[in-house]
Amino acid sequence: MSESPIDKERARKAFSRSANSYDEAAVLQREVSARMLQRLDLVTLKPNNILDLGCGTGHQTQQLLQRYPRARVHALDFALPMLDHARKKGRWLRRPACICGDMEHLPLADDSMDLICSSLAFQWASDPQRLYQECLRVLRPEGLLMFTTFGPDTLYELRLAWAGVDSHAHVSPFMDMHDLGDILVNSGYAAPVMDVERIVLTYAEVDDLMQDLKSIGANNASSQRSRGLTGKARMQAMRDAYERFRRDQLLPATYEVVYGHAWAPENKHVSVSVDALIHSRKSG
Repeated sequence: MSESPIDKERARKAFSRSANSYDEAAVLQREVSARMLQRLDLVTLKPNNILDLGCGTGHQTQQLLQRYPRARVHALDFALPMLDHARKKGRWLRRPACICGDMEHLPLADDSMDLICSSLAFQWASDPQRLYQECLRVLRPEGLLMFTTFGPDTLYELRLAWAGVDSHAHVSPFMDMHDLGDILVNSGYAAPVMDVERIVLTYAEVDDLMQDLKSIGANNASSQRSRGLTGKARMQAMRDAYERFRRDQLLPATYEVVYGHAWAPENKHVSVSVDALIHSRKSG
């Protein structure tokens, strides 16, 4: 079995350490979440149970509580220190139901959610196919999955700057939008819609970018990363290489943001039963 491109345990530890510094640095994360939630204005949905998947400190959880005042909002994350912040969202009589768990092995019943929202968490999955299948399992028929994730051009400036220094992976790998769309279709979702946009943040120095990434826990989680320490000489070589991208006295950091949504089919259980029957006949 080939090694997963994402070291999820490393990612979990990084996010746990960054729980107290996350909100101050998560400017991009809040903006992407807001743009994703705006898209809910275009769908007709009155959910009773909502899952904020990969909720972090609960900023999006709070938005969902306000948007759907009659719904039960569940907040799930794999980093317990993040949930310590998320559980304080809402009001005293209406807090989110916080769950510490793995998004690829959801501790939730079949058909238990009407809406799953996830913003900038899916890129940390070690098995994307399993992740989307799990979301479909817990969605009720005609329930909605809405998500954002990062595409492969994310932080390409940082990736190229490191490429001139050594052959190790210094930026986590991200899947292409078209591959993600194929996974949605192959997993059994109905009417998947995918689109992408690029958001550019600017910094005075590349060290400021590196500090932001550390503050939100977005450390390099590539399983192909170097296990040794990065020496001062290599760090300086990377800084020098990054300078070629400087424009108007600022250094850009590009994020390719993928937006997606898809529905659980009305006949979801029929489809699953047919697939299981085909698999059984092949096995026999």
